[in-house]
Amino acid sequence: MNELHTSYTQTSSQVVVRQNALIRQVYTWMGAGLAITAVMALITLSSPAALNAILGNRLIFFGLIIGELALVFTLSGAINKMSASTATLIFIAYSALNGVTLSVVALAYTASSITSTFVTTAGMFGAMSLYGYMTKKDLTSWGSFLFMGLIGVVIASIVNIFVGSSAVSWIISGIGVIVFTGLTAYDTWKIKAMAAQGVEGRKPAIMGALTLYLDFINLFLMLLRFTGDRR
Repeated sequence: MNELHTSYTQTSSQVVVRQNALIRQVYTWMGAGLAITAVMALITLSSPAALNAILGNRLIFFGLIIGELALVFTLSGAINKMSASTATLIFIAYSALNGVTLSVVALAYTASSITSTFVTTAGMFGAMSLYGYMTKKDLTSWGSFLFMGLIGVVIASIVNIFVGSSAVSWIISGIGVIVFTGLTAYDTWKIKAMAAQGVEGRKPAIMGALTLYLDFINLFLMLLRFTGDRR
């Protein structure tokens, strides 16, 4: 009995070690991605030539958006076939491109509003991610519910591009905050569950970092649209 207990304790300890190691890697890469995005946004904002090129030519702006989507889909769909170095480079490239496109969003809001929203986002994200990591509940059922909510937000956002309703935009942003707050907890829990199953290494860490990075950025944008002060 004592031998079985010792074996179980060692196995449990190994799982915790794997979970902590993967979570640390995920947050390290996610933090690096956010830092790269912030730097690229500041560089773009400080360059009149870059801003004129992006704002003055829709093809360039939409080309950047398409490039971002291509990088995300490539990383998500083919990560098992690529090396860890390639996955890392794609994640860095996506973070940089996202900084360029987000600079356009930054022009629409006051600096104080962006700062306060970022702090609020960090607090909400941190609290929900901690919940996802610490909870003993099985959050599997959250996945389908949140995915449906995400699809609804995307479809409603596309429709509202043509409708142009500020009231609808406000509602979408409010629902988006709920969806991405929930996804933060769910995705963190899923990363922890993957580690418990023996998943480890840089590629899973990069994929996890991308997932949480997208949760953070989208939560930030939804909060900014919901509460931000426009110039």
